[in-house]
Amino acid sequence: MSRQEQNDRHIIWSDISLDLDDWRESLEELYPGYSDDELYDIMVKSNAENLYDERVNLNIQLSQPIIVIGDLGRWNGRVSGYKMIDSGNIKDCLYSDTDYTEWYVDKYGDLRADAVHHDGTNHYLYRVFKDGVTDTQIENLQDKIYNGKATRADITRVTKRLGDEIAEVYGFPIPKQRQPNEQAR
Repeated sequence: MSRQEQNDRHIIWSDISLDLDDWRESLEELYPGYSDDELYDIMVKSNAENLYDERVNLNIQLSQPIIVIGDLGRWNGRVSGYKMIDSGNIKDCLYSDTDYTEWYVDKYGDLRADAVHHDGTNHYLYRVFKDGVTDTQIENLQDKIYNGKATRADITRVTKRLGDEIAEVYGFPIPKQRQPNEQAR
């Protein structure tokens, strides 16, 4: 990943590209005399335990369900899809059944994830439905996603980003969202 890409995201949690050298000093202080293999295993386990802490940090209940929009890398090519997180709680976004995952807030304030698995990499966008959205509007968006026809405008019409709530927890800046009356100008 380029330096620019790293600057364009606020990483919430990742197990992609764990580097023992980044952890070495603190691990050797806690576990003197351990081999690199032992330290590596401790690093992986500690990092996995940190994911639990992030779920606690992001235990934020929203008023509507969250939709996960996926650009999925499969053995036979890329496809789009979606999954609903009916709980509407941001912590429930931090689950994955892939080999490696990184959750982050991008420069636009969207919660995203890159999830690596044996067939490729999935890219996820997490959005919460706006208050007042109808079941028909939700179904229309789901149909467009399923058929690979959803545009950014289709998505933003009925959903909003999660980054504002997340940035408030961690204290990092993200650009303000344009209000509907600003978009009409």
